[in-house]
Amino acid sequence: MKHIPKIFSILTLLYLNSFSQSVDLCSNAKCFDEFAKNYKTSYPGDNNIDIVYYKLDFDLFVEDEYIESIVTIKAKSKINNLLSFSLDFSHYLTVDSILLNEARVNFSHSNYLLSITPINPLIINELFTIEIFYRGTPNPVNTNSFMFDEHNSESCVWTLSQPYGTPDWFPCKDTPGDKADSADIWIRCDRDLIPVSNGNLEEIIQDTDSTHIYKWKCSYPIAHYLLSLAIANYSKYSNVFIYKNDTMNVDHYIYPENLNSALKSELDKTIDMLKIFTDLFGQYPFINEKYGHAEFRRNGGMEHQTISSMGSFNEFIIAHELAHQWFGDKITCVDWQNIWLNEGFATYAEKLYAEVKYGKLVYDDLVLQMMTSAKNAKGSVYVKDINQRTEIFNRARSYDKGGTILHMLRGVVGDNLFFEILKDYATDSSLAYGVAVTEDFKNIAEKISGQDLDYFFDEWVYGENFPVYEYDWSYQPTAGNKYQVILSLNQIENSNPKFFTMPIEISIKFDNQDTCIKILNNKQNQDYNFTISEKPTQLIVDPNHWILMESYSRSNFDIHTFQLRQNYPNPFNAMTIIEFSIPSIEDVSLKIFNILGEEMKTLINEERRPGIYKVSLSADNFPSGVYIYQLISGSKKETKKMVLLR
Repeated sequence: MKHIPKIFSILTLLYLNSFSQSVDLCSNAKCFDEFAKNYKTSYPGDNNIDIVYYKLDFDLFVEDEYIESIVTIKAKSKINNLLSFSLDFSHYLTVDSILLNEARVNFSHSNYLLSITPINPLIINELFTIEIFYRGTPNPVNTNSFMFDEHNSESCVWTLSQPYGTPDWFPCKDTPGDKADSADIWIRCDRDLIPVSNGNLEEIIQDTDSTHIYKWKCSYPIAHYLLSLAIANYSKYSNVFIYKNDTMNVDHYIYPENLNSALKSELDKTIDMLKIFTDLFGQYPFINEKYGHAEFRRNGGMEHQTISSMGSFNEFIIAHELAHQWFGDKITCVDWQNIWLNEGFATYAEKLYAEVKYGKLVYDDLVLQMMTSAKNAKGSVYVKDINQRTEIFNRARSYDKGGTILHMLRGVVGDNLFFEILKDYATDSSLAYGVAVTEDFKNIAEKISGQDLDYFFDEWVYGENFPVYEYDWSYQPTAGNKYQVILSLNQIENSNPKFFTMPIEISIKFDNQDTCIKILNNKQNQDYNFTISEKPTQLIVDPNHWILMESYSRSNFDIHTFQLRQNYPNPFNAMTIIEFSIPSIEDVSLKIFNILGEEMKTLINEERRPGIYKVSLSADNFPSGVYIYQLISGSKKETKKMVLLR
């Protein structure tokens, strides 16, 4: 469709308030920082207005990389005698005129702010309607928020607004904390292109011989950054999600050259994911509309409400974006400081999907990988510097440490209460289709668990780093053929908090069994005594990996016992150490197996004298995953798990 100016554009050019200005373009390296410096002073938008509704009416001239738009916004004044207000909007686009309640009004436009002056002051709670007429080529300021693009030599258009890209293509109140009650998205483009957006497709109008208009309607509340366009010569592949009495279309819009049987197989998994997440978190939030995917040319995915934009279709990326429909779309973080409520929850939901679909061992493997990444997090999960996009979307912190917080909470309160907490949060009537801060989730966790969790959220969300434990243990016989175990547990000093308070599982092993004891560690240096009925052979701190931590034992092996220690480092990359001791001359076997029980390597298979042994394992040819190592000495046998990460 070639660009032919509309009548409204010609007329409104004559309007005396329209203007033009020159703008310095920024370099690739400094662009987002420069954009944030100029723009972020207005965040979180004009607090004197409350957005109720968006209507985006776009004419797309793809060949010319040009748009003409009318955006209608309904809003309420939050104060009496409102003399002026502002919207966030790119000065790279030309505003021709603005109507407020159908009357032309004065405006100014610079530095990503569109300031509007009503003819008469607005009173508190007064509902008003703004129509903004504008045109131009959206300049994404190198944030890729609105892209004219190509795939396979065919034209395509896509948007990705999170966190600060929405004003690049339509005027808005640029804060996730102010959700519209509903939205309409109308798109006019060439007939060989299919425009996809949020909500339900209500109508297709054949506008001219060469163009058509798609009218999408989102009837649920929606954050501005979740409104999206995805336009291409799509092939549509559909499934149906049926759950009890609910039926919903699951529509996938895929570039034709990529829609093959392998991709369809991946997309079909969405139905199982919907069932699993509905069981865990409650009804799919937008059940009266749809869910689906629109392919776009960017790595990863973006959780646009009801229609995630996807640059790849890995199973766990699909699960991640779907989980966002509950955590991020239905309940949205009130500000980017609390982004972990979106990204941490979706990251952990991937692991929950794997646990239901593939079992606990796969869950454990994925959690260990997540925790390994989380150890690289710098600063608090609560984001202090939201001027930096890389700070908001830091993988180790917002995603993996955020997800690890949920895993650790599960360890603190137990499975039953944890899943009740998750569902109660996702279905809470005061939060549903609204916004949340960390304290909202904490309050629900405390209500369901009956525990005071101030310490937990203070140290893990607002604090930094993770605990490093040093410990000694010993035992001595007591009366009645029992044994007293003495454990000395010390934390290496942290910056904030000085030390971590956590309930910790302690595993004490005997010859043929073990017992698990939970202790509360709430001092930097703390001693514990346990009375047990058998002679202990080994003590392990946090054997089931419920805590983001490192630990070091200062205790020696008992040369008179059969012991197999946890390999170190664990998880490992290519090389790790396995230590064990045997009390007598025995035939010794030490072997490595994959998770399916297939033997991968034999490290020892010979007679050994009593002693302590240290064996290195080189796993250069092993794929990433969970492995089992097994020690057999005479009639005694012990196995442990280890994780290889590349």
